[in-house]
Amino acid sequence: MKHIGPFVAELIGTFTLVFVGIGVIFHHSSEPLTVALAHGLAIAVMVSATMHISGGMLNPAVTLGVLVARRIDIVQAAVAWAAQLLGAIVAAFICLRMWSQPAVIGGTPALRIDLISPFWAIVVEGILTFFLVFVVFGTGVDERGRKIGGLAIGLTIVMGILVAGRSTGGALNPARAFGPALVSSYWTYHYVYWLGPMIGGALAGLIYSALYLRPGSRPA
Repeated sequence: MKHIGPFVAELIGTFTLVFVGIGVIFHHSSEPLTVALAHGLAIAVMVSATMHISGGMLNPAVTLGVLVARRIDIVQAAVAWAAQLLGAIVAAFICLRMWSQPAVIGGTPALRIDLISPFWAIVVEGILTFFLVFVVFGTGVDERGRKIGGLAIGLTIVMGILVAGRSTGGALNPARAFGPALVSSYWTYHYVYWLGPMIGGALAGLIYSALYLRPGSRPA
């Protein structure tokens, strides 16, 4: 029973990200700054709302980073991963029923193979997710960090989408890619959105915990 609250919080937070993400691309696909800001705002408000309940991870890569830093255990991680993926799927399904399959496909992070190769897409997604998880640790996990809610985390998402949105979609989050991909059956280069973020998130968790976290620092 103790896992129900965190499960629902992670589900709602990830649902918000995917629902807003698909919606803003459907209505404002030609406005990259609007798309980036909408994703960042969704993360900022939902991380702030869920941080005290579940850690406000809302991203399998963040969860992996926190897990390898030993701030959560494998059961907590599994609960978070299940909630994040389910929230993403439900959000994408509602968008499918409300709008159309092309709307969901358009809201699925996709590789522009004319701009970047799959290998370098993995590298880009990994680097940007490293930044994201490092910020999560610095502002959310480390008790010495500035507690500014989800603002810095949301701004990191904005930064990432502005950098990579045109070439990779700037997912920085496997759940953000997985929900729409499953619902729309659009799997082209989908592995990019797992390999890059999960590697980047794990590295950020390992490096921050090894160099900066003190024993007993509060969990995410």
